[in-house]
Amino acid sequence: MITATYAVLVPKNPVAIADFAARLVELRKEKGLTQLHLAERVGVHAQQLKRYEAGVSQPTFDVIRNMAMALGVSSDYLLFGKDERGPDEDLKLQFEAVSKFDPESKKVVQQVLDSMILQQEARRWSSER
Repeated sequence: MITATYAVLVPKNPVAIADFAARLVELRKEKGLTQLHLAERVGVHAQQLKRYEAGVSQPTFDVIRNMAMALGVSSDYLLFGKDERGPDEDLKLQFEAVSKFDPESKKVVQQVLDSMILQQEARRWSSER
């Protein structure tokens, strides 16, 4: 059995960093937390949290995970926002239907998707050369 792994390298994007910082501030305030309280829950110093919220420092994966748990959101939401990452609306219903398949049928769908994704990536890479 072949297991495919897809890695996406994300460059330091000033807009994405600013969006993350703004989302962090918004979520903290929605939860009624002070910077000090969130910092304590996350396990970082309050000054470091202020840097994250100002967009001048980027948290590690562990800190992002702790932030997401402390704020009651997914890491994806914290990093990418509501609909920035995920399937198109057209595919959401299909993915929901597939999630209810028996394990063997899910495996078949996953293999078909893996194959198609690899084909698409190979085409994209060859056209970039």
